[in-house]
Amino acid sequence: MLTIDIEKTGDVAVVRCNGRLVRGEEDHTLYTTVVAQKDSRIVVLDLSDVESLDADGLTTLLCLHQWALGRGVQLKLVNPSHFVHEVLIKTRLDRVFDISSLSHAFFVLGVPQCNHAKYAASC
Repeated sequence: MLTIDIEKTGDVAVVRCNGRLVRGEEDHTLYTTVVAQKDSRIVVLDLSDVESLDADGLTTLLCLHQWALGRGVQLKLVNPSHFVHEVLIKTRLDRVFDISSLSHAFFVLGVPQCNHAKYAASC
């Protein structure tokens, strides 16, 4: 199961994923949630609580990468869990995606603060 929380600050959307990003409803849910953020200039995917990622989850991330490129949206992956980070490295997708810590992403993006309690310590 995958749960998703969204926090918007100006034209930045932070999409926090919790659970499994695998074939089925989970990958479809993530895709439709991110695509719905089309009015955002930057979409930050917080993957710190993603415990499982399969080939379809990777495909979804790649489709979101292509979607973002086609619309001039910056897609950033932040805080990938150890498992997700290892999968990205082994598949060499760490070279495709912009991956960083959440606090670094907010610093680079110039987001002065965030309201979500989970992120308050990182900002």
